[in-house]
Amino acid sequence: MKSLSKVISFACMLFVGQSAYAVLEIEITQGIEGALPIAIVAFAGDVYTAPEVVENIVRDDLQRSGFFDVLGKQRFPQIVTDSSQLNYKVWRDAGVESLLLGKVTKAGAGQYRVEFQLFDLIRQKRLLGHVVPATIKDVRKVGHKISDLVFEKLTGIRGAFSTRIAYVSTINKNTANQKYVLQIADADGHNARTVFSSKKQLLSPSWSPDGTRLAYVSFESGNSAVYVQDIIQGTRSRISGRAGINSAPAWSPDGRYLALTLSVGGSPDIYIMDMGARDIKRLTSATSIDTEACWMPDSKSLLFTSDRSGGPQIYRVSVNGGKPKRLTFEGEYNAAADISPDGRYLTLVNNSGHGFRIAVMDMQNQAMRVISNGSLDEGPSYAPNGSMIIYATAEQGRGVLAAVSADGRVKQKIRLTEGDVREPTWSPFRF
Repeated sequence: MKSLSKVISFACMLFVGQSAYAVLEIEITQGIEGALPIAIVAFAGDVYTAPEVVENIVRDDLQRSGFFDVLGKQRFPQIVTDSSQLNYKVWRDAGVESLLLGKVTKAGAGQYRVEFQLFDLIRQKRLLGHVVPATIKDVRKVGHKISDLVFEKLTGIRGAFSTRIAYVSTINKNTANQKYVLQIADADGHNARTVFSSKKQLLSPSWSPDGTRLAYVSFESGNSAVYVQDIIQGTRSRISGRAGINSAPAWSPDGRYLALTLSVGGSPDIYIMDMGARDIKRLTSATSIDTEACWMPDSKSLLFTSDRSGGPQIYRVSVNGGKPKRLTFEGEYNAAADISPDGRYLTLVNNSGHGFRIAVMDMQNQAMRVISNGSLDEGPSYAPNGSMIIYATAEQGRGVLAAVSADGRVKQKIRLTEGDVREPTWSPFRF
C-alpha cells in the first residue's frame, strides 16, 4: 500500500516483472445480482473486416461493468437485423428489457459507417439512434463511445469506458536488466503503451485534469524527483528535485497547481507548487510525516495522510494552511485517500486488524465500509464517474490490479497476461 514508510525510504514491495507491452485481462469476480438484461444484436455487417468488431467491444464493456447481463446469442428468441423486424413481445417474454441493434457498413477505402439504436423493450420505445463514421484504427474508440452512451442512458451514470488507466510495472526484477515502466492503457486494458522507462524506481503517477500529462516520481538521478510528462508530445520536465524527499504529486482540479510531499523544511510536509511560477507554498508543518495529498473537488482544501496521532490517519487542510482536521478514526491504519468526483465519499486503505483493504467513507457522517477482501490492497483511485475504484492487490503471490464498484457489489480482477503491475490511477474523462 502507499504508506508513510515509503515516503521515508521509498522502499516498497515491487511485484514481479512483465513485458512492457503485455495486455491486461479483466475477469469479473462478482457482479450485481439482478443485473439489467440486455441483448446486442447484428452489429458486424458482412463487409466489415476490421480485426476488432464493434459488437464485441460493446459487449465486453457492458458485461464487465457488472451492471448488465449481456445475453449470449444462443439465448436470443429472434434473429433481428433491422428494427422493422423487432418483435417486442417475444423479447419481453424472454426476460430482456433492452436491446442494442447495430450495423457496420463500408463507406470507402478504410472507412466505415457505424449505426446503432437502443430500444426499451418494456415501453416499446427507441432511446438512442446515431450514425458514426470510423476508420479501422477508430474501431475501439467508437465501440467504447457507444458503450458510454448506452451505459448513461440506462443507468443515469456517465460512462467511463473511453477513459484510461496509468500504472507502474517492473521488468526482469532482481536481475541486472531490471527496469521500471510507466504505462497507460484503455480502461479495458487494450492499447497499452509505455510512457517512460528507467532502471531506477518509478512511483506515484498522477493524471492532469485534462488527461494530457502525467506527474510521477523517478529516482533516475539517484535521489527522488518529480517529473511531468506530456503523453501526447512525449516531452518531460523535472518539476522538483530538491534535497531530500520529493514525492506524491497530485494535480489540482484546474491544473494550475501540484501538491507535493517535500522534506526541504525538515520532516516530510505537504506543499503546493504553482505550475506557472514554479514557486512553492508550505501547507503543513509538524514533526510528523505528512504525505499523499489529494485535492477536494472545489480546490479549497486537500486531504492527506499523517502519523501525527501516532499512526497513519487521514486529515484535511485548507489551501491557505491552518490547523489540519482529522477525518478518520475507525481502524489503526487509514491512508492513501482519493475523493469521489462529487466530493461526498473518500476511498482509502484501511486496516482494522484484518489486513490492508480498500474502504469507502461517507464524508457527511464518517461511516466507513470495507469493500475489498484482500490482505494487501493498496492505492485506490476513483473512476471519473465515481462508479468504480481501481486498486492494486496480490493474488497467489502475484501482483494484479483490481476494481470494485463504489458500493462494493461489483468486483473485477485486472491482470497482465505476463507479470505484474502496481500504482494504478484512473484518468479523467477524455474531451
